[in-house]
Amino acid sequence: MTFLTTTSTPLFLAQGSILRVLDPNSPNARSIFDLGIISTIILGVIFVIVASLIVYSLMRFRWREGEADPKQVAGNTKVEIIWTAIPCLIVVALFALTARTMSLSDPPPAPEPDLIVTGHRWWWEASYPKSGVTVANEFHIPAGKAFSLRLESSDVLHEFWVPELARKITAVPGHPNSIWLEADKPGTYLGICSEFCGTQHAWMHFQIVVDSPADFAAWEKAQQKTAATPVTPLAIHGLALFRDKTCVSCHAVDGIGTATEGPNLTHFASRQQLGAGVVDNTAENISRWLADPQSIKPGCLMPDFHLGDHDVSALTAYLETLR
Repeated sequence: MTFLTTTSTPLFLAQGSILRVLDPNSPNARSIFDLGIISTIILGVIFVIVASLIVYSLMRFRWREGEADPKQVAGNTKVEIIWTAIPCLIVVALFALTARTMSLSDPPPAPEPDLIVTGHRWWWEASYPKSGVTVANEFHIPAGKAFSLRLESSDVLHEFWVPELARKITAVPGHPNSIWLEADKPGTYLGICSEFCGTQHAWMHFQIVVDSPADFAAWEKAQQKTAATPVTPLAIHGLALFRDKTCVSCHAVDGIGTATEGPNLTHFASRQQLGAGVVDNTAENISRWLADPQSIKPGCLMPDFHLGDHDVSALTAYLETLR
């Protein structure tokens, strides 16, 4: 497995966020990190002892010209018991620590998930069953609360990984998996797909935005609102194009279609990024995407409609109203 395979793709999102794999910010991730530290110390001590014995033996018992062969000794029961018992105790200790970490990092799933995440080629969809909110590539959770997540895939194997908050878990078509997300404090945490899934695997990023409980409630309430109605002539023309150019065949906007092939765009303009992290969500980048999506994310499933400059500007104006 790998978490970066596409050539010339860095570990950075469009606005510069970094994938931090050694900075746990949740009880789940911290238990894994602590196990790694303890295992490293134990294995380091073993390495130092073994390496020291080898160096000592090489120096103390090196062969010299004219010396007779050393006396051969076999069958020292005490030594054999010691060098068998010590590794057994180390293995048992590591097993116990690993079992404890597994129970802490991956407790049993809740009867009903708080969040359902679906992997697509190459973006992430998330729905909140209790509120009916659907978003893409940018998910919000409240700080200090364990959030039950059910993971699914619509096409191939994907790997959901946000190292600061949780372990890796595979999205398998037709076989939902479960995991818990919990964050100690508000912030934005980078996640990626870490299972090669196709051309744009390395640009299948997502963000976990951790809010205070009050801010999360406000965000969820705002996401439940219907899409804004455009008022400027250019944006109104963009809405007409959105309906007429088969955009609604793939993308849903509340009140305008129910398609699920592409990301839900009801509050598209409130998101920080476009194309699952490939560029920042700005008017300029939206226009570039509409003019030629393959030039930004080669292999993405959105076709080039060969739109004229006026139509691109109109669609951009309309999408900018979806906040």
